[in-house]
Amino acid sequence: MLEFAHQEHIKTYYYDSRNQDIKQPALTDHQLADVCVIGAGFGGLSAALELAERGKTVIVLEGARIGFGASGRSGGQAINGFEDGIDEYVKELGLEQTRKLWEMSLEAIDIIDERVAKYNIQCDWKKGYATLALNNRRMDDLIAIEKASHETFGYSNMQLWDKAQLQQHLGSDIYVGGLYDTNSGHLHPLNYCLGLAKACLDLGVQIYEQSPVIDLEISPSKVVVKTDRGVVTAANVVIATNAYVADLPYRIQHGTARKILPVESFIIATEPLSQSLADSVINNGMSVCDNNLLLDYYRLSADNRLLFGSDSSTNVDMVQVMRQNMLHVFPQLENVKIDYGWAGPIDMTINSKPCFGRISPNVFYAHGYSGHGVALTGIAGRVIAEAIEGDDTRFSVFESLKVPSIYGGRIIKNLATKIGVKYYKLLDKYR
Repeated sequence: MLEFAHQEHIKTYYYDSRNQDIKQPALTDHQLADVCVIGAGFGGLSAALELAERGKTVIVLEGARIGFGASGRSGGQAINGFEDGIDEYVKELGLEQTRKLWEMSLEAIDIIDERVAKYNIQCDWKKGYATLALNNRRMDDLIAIEKASHETFGYSNMQLWDKAQLQQHLGSDIYVGGLYDTNSGHLHPLNYCLGLAKACLDLGVQIYEQSPVIDLEISPSKVVVKTDRGVVTAANVVIATNAYVADLPYRIQHGTARKILPVESFIIATEPLSQSLADSVINNGMSVCDNNLLLDYYRLSADNRLLFGSDSSTNVDMVQVMRQNMLHVFPQLENVKIDYGWAGPIDMTINSKPCFGRISPNVFYAHGYSGHGVALTGIAGRVIAEAIEGDDTRFSVFESLKVPSIYGGRIIKNLATKIGVKYYKLLDKYR
């Protein structure tokens, strides 16, 4: 329990290239606030920032360090839409509610634009994102996505590329084509997270690190939040621990952890590439993923390293696995050294839908971003702030999504993950 508590950042390329150090004390006394946020990643800091901008007093409690989880070590892709297909949302919610979700997913990208500009966050934010197909059947899926987004939502930022068009920008021969989105993009996740934290601090938010929450006492008028060394009493609480929700005691998360299936994602970072070699990989600055169920994703960093990641679940030497995956895509990197390799959990749900809700009228949670957390955490923080201020119209749209639970605890979840990975690998082989 609380395996993340009191840990320091792991060694990653992002940590070694961070552009500021923000270290905050642990909570050791009793504090009062309008809102207490649990978790200092993208989701928690987004909610804190939105609330502080609205004049609320906010305290953020982090069990480890700011950006310790996926917010500090993810692939950094900020993508519109959702992991599950648009048609699945239409079936469940109808076209009108699905349109609202789509518009909020676009607003999530706008939020990054706004915050980077407003708070001068230096995080290498760059637009351009391509989803690539490994065969014609998967290219048909991309064609359907472009058609649905254009005809249903009037979205005109996507461009279908055939193999020849793709190869003008990507130095790989394994894809048949792709779908390029000029609005989605990528950033340095830890520097963005630290930038959000600084913006929060500048607005008076108190952030306490190394302060794991061990209990909640919920009543209609207040919530008492207990850490291992201090207490916060607040009118409202936001739980934003994402994949680490499974580590929280039941008396804090009240079964919401059953909705989350943590999946390990692995990333390697090469040594800096020469400009000519970097251009032979990606020459337009875009980030990339394929549309496998177990997908590869990659991009160039600001200093021309290739960051290459995959979702998996195995105990083998993942650096070597990632290197081989990378060379399958870019054989021209055979003689390039790998400088970094790291892993981290992603908060997936069984049906890939985000999982927002309320444990009580004054305790909110948002997780289950399923690989779209860089962007969606921004809109999550905004709609939670709106709900706390009394308008839950937009939060309720997310809250109405049905997300199946997984029963049986961590052992069953680990088994489900392993079985799921093998099943997805089989599907990827034949679809």
